[in-house]
Amino acid sequence: MNRKLVILLSALYVIFMAILAVYYHNIGQSFKSTVAIGGIACGAVPLLLALFTKLQFNLPIVISYLIFLIGSQYLGSIRGWYSLGWWDTFMHFVSGAILAFSGIALYERLIHRNAGDEISPWFVFLFTLSFAALGGVLWEVYEFSSDQFFNMTLQGGGNKDTMTDLIADTVGGLAIAIWAGIRTKIKLKRA
Repeated sequence: MNRKLVILLSALYVIFMAILAVYYHNIGQSFKSTVAIGGIACGAVPLLLALFTKLQFNLPIVISYLIFLIGSQYLGSIRGWYSLGWWDTFMHFVSGAILAFSGIALYERLIHRNAGDEISPWFVFLFTLSFAALGGVLWEVYEFSSDQFFNMTLQGGGNKDTMTDLIADTVGGLAIAIWAGIRTKIKLKRA
């Protein structure tokens, strides 16, 4: 069931972005058309994984990812909400939280099943926070590289924009890391 829902939701997002790409291309708005093409690629990631792998999907993460894409690509870039100022910071906070949840899911898939009774809540906290912060750093490297090599303006506010984004990513990840550490501590007490 999860796989079918992931395919359906991802396909709907890809189709929506494809329609927008064609529409904005036809009316000569190349920036919005390019963002929509990026939306096709980003929306296709869970779709392709669902179609061509046997991965077990964490449905809340996939749905959160698609909602994030709507917020960042459609509302932020295409509809212009990034001009509000606070929207970029909010999206970085949300992405930090989503990355933290992804880190938890990755951690739970990678650990040895017997390690669950012995794992430190501090390790879970640090792993989750570090995963979210690393995702934020990699995104800022992408923005910086795009600005340097392709004359883009992804870092509109320069250093202040970068640091605000990194802080928002980290705070979003921190909120989930605290929750994950507490959840692990509670699980250990029950065991």
